[in-house]
Amino acid sequence: MTTPTGLMATPTASLRTTRADAPRYVPIAEHGLIGDMRTAALVGTNGTIDWYCCTRFDAPSVFAAILDADRGGAFQLAPDVPTRTKQFYFPDTNILITRFFADHGVGEVQDFMPIVDDSREADRHRLIRRVLCVRGSLPFSVRVAPRFDYGRQRHTVRPHHRGLTVFDSPELSLALTSSVPVEIDGSDARCSFTLAEGESAVFALDRIGDGVEPRFCAVQEAEQLFGATVRYWRGWLSHSRYRGRWREMVHRSALTLKLLTYAPTGAIVAAPTTSLPEQIGGERNWDYRYVWVRDAAFCIYALLRLGFTDEAESFVRFLSSKICLKDCAHGPLQIMYGIDGRSELPEVELRHLEGHLGSAPVRIGNNAVNQLQLDIYGALIDSLYLYDKWGQPLSSDHWDAVCNLVNWVCDNWDQPDEGIWETRGKIQNFLYSQLMCWVALERAMRIARHRGLPADMIRWGRERDAIYRRIMQRGWSTERRAFVQHEGDDVLDAAVLMMPLAKFISPTDPKWLSTLDVLGEELVSDSLVYRYDPKASPDGLRGEEGTFSICSFWYVEALSRAGRVDEARLAFEKMLTYANHVGLFAEEIGRTGEQIGNFPQAFTHLALISAAFNLDRALG
Repeated sequence: MTTPTGLMATPTASLRTTRADAPRYVPIAEHGLIGDMRTAALVGTNGTIDWYCCTRFDAPSVFAAILDADRGGAFQLAPDVPTRTKQFYFPDTNILITRFFADHGVGEVQDFMPIVDDSREADRHRLIRRVLCVRGSLPFSVRVAPRFDYGRQRHTVRPHHRGLTVFDSPELSLALTSSVPVEIDGSDARCSFTLAEGESAVFALDRIGDGVEPRFCAVQEAEQLFGATVRYWRGWLSHSRYRGRWREMVHRSALTLKLLTYAPTGAIVAAPTTSLPEQIGGERNWDYRYVWVRDAAFCIYALLRLGFTDEAESFVRFLSSKICLKDCAHGPLQIMYGIDGRSELPEVELRHLEGHLGSAPVRIGNNAVNQLQLDIYGALIDSLYLYDKWGQPLSSDHWDAVCNLVNWVCDNWDQPDEGIWETRGKIQNFLYSQLMCWVALERAMRIARHRGLPADMIRWGRERDAIYRRIMQRGWSTERRAFVQHEGDDVLDAAVLMMPLAKFISPTDPKWLSTLDVLGEELVSDSLVYRYDPKASPDGLRGEEGTFSICSFWYVEALSRAGRVDEARLAFEKMLTYANHVGLFAEEIGRTGEQIGNFPQAFTHLALISAAFNLDRALG
């Protein structure tokens, strides 16, 4: 929730309780995120870690109760009495604190993953849970129930020396440190204990094997790691140049993007989760633990705007070495890649998992990797243009790759494709795809002119102008008085909001202002924007979906650039009220304001940063 000035308000009380009759599933929005820039975990407001993959974002899950409450596995830690809970981040960090309020005491759990430079310690992926009683006394109960490989691999449990318990599966072993006695219960570990005011306990979960030995985590060490983790996140955030009106939300978005960065390569995942549904009970459930080329320009723009040049450079290095230079001479690029640059991402349905609130199927991998989506060329080249402008000049190898990509676009921009929304229905000549092909050509020509680089400017300019004319003639509907989704129909699509943002059309052009009005009437609901109407434009899938949060932030930018600044500010402030209690956004917002889809969504937080920057500038 936000105050009228856009700053985060005091976290609101959750309805979650620790009683036995508590719901089987914690809502998507009732989570915070922690991580070590290699993997991440979701912690519910009930104190349960119900999503965690080890050893990396796209590794098989260890805890996946968010996808199956019975078979997924979880790390439960909460008072053994009814409580009210509140959750918040330790200021300017990614350390998550869950507080429990009971009749006879107040306690809290501090969840974090230390950020370490040593590669061997980084391979430990240590997850620390500090439990404190801050008032009165509280009884706590703990259940550590890993279910390896999405619940497909059996494991054994064995006691180790000095308060360590080891979980062994065929492909992964984890060691649990506990400062209180733990009992083995079948394939799980359990314990109960009581803390008086001022007392604490520590639990730590380490990946072991391949040279990483089990290592006890004492209470004092956990306290030292807590302090070091605070210093790391605050030191990193101190490099931000943002001083605008929405500092709290922008910085929370920046911290979230950093958490979604895979440090070994610089890649940024679209989200750390898979198969969180776009409609409860529906089939629109996808794996987002990969790198979308489309996100590239938005990532580079947001990182450079905030002043995080090292992160931007790392991402550009990933794009160029793993994608651009590797694939540009071998036909069309893929739309997404693994966080290590791999291209094979086969989609599999996990039929043994029921899905979040029964929303099946649960999928790992993503068959959209094989789709043709022409807009990615504009996103990729725009990201390199931005980096060349605000970061470091492109190398000669980079420029050769850009020329190859642009020449491919010249030959193929008029093909039908699956479009930005990755429809699994009929291919079309989507306006957005052609728009971003125009961006690819226009940005490449800007780089060439600015740097005096060799380029086939005559051909590039000819094809760029042909795309412009095609969009203005076939993308404009005189009947709807608006630019539409694709040629041959009058369907609306919020993706056209990028037209003025990409500098294709003036934000005050009469045709654009008319389009903005029509979109506002038909796709906007209380500042929330639907990307399109699946009934009017079938996408090959059953069911409905919520409003798309990135489109809502695009709408804010479009309004502000059109001079409708008061409307833009109100829409932005309204949109911030849909963030969850710790300032995170999923992919979509449901009909009653609930967060749906994979969580948290990098694309949404990137768009929030961009909208805040541009709205600040419009407001002066």
